[in-house]
Amino acid sequence: MNIQGAEGLNAQELNFELQRGGKLVRYYYCISLVAVSFRRTSQIHLIRAGENAAMKGMTYILISVLLGWWGIPWGPIWTIQSLYINLKGGKDITSEVLKLAQQVTPAAKTAAATSSGK
Repeated sequence: MNIQGAEGLNAQELNFELQRGGKLVRYYYCISLVAVSFRRTSQIHLIRAGENAAMKGMTYILISVLLGWWGIPWGPIWTIQSLYINLKGGKDITSEVLKLAQQVTPAAKTAAATSSGK
């Protein structure tokens, strides 16, 4: 799993950042081409304690402001939704990622034990 802002951190260091008040977020953005609109999410971003999550999402805010409005009818709707979410600091997905990590870790240990003949 690629987490922006967590490059070089191991699992313990990432958990420490999350315990200190950090969070994992996704930002939304909208791109429209008159007859068609796309709403997508960013990669996961680590927001450390004390960082401004809305400022970290400024790239996605600008993409939506410049390129999102032009598709009818979904362009304006998705652009407004994206701006609202991003200006609030993105969508906090910390709990979902931690649940997934807990599910994957035991499965990985079981697979490793099975493949090594234990």
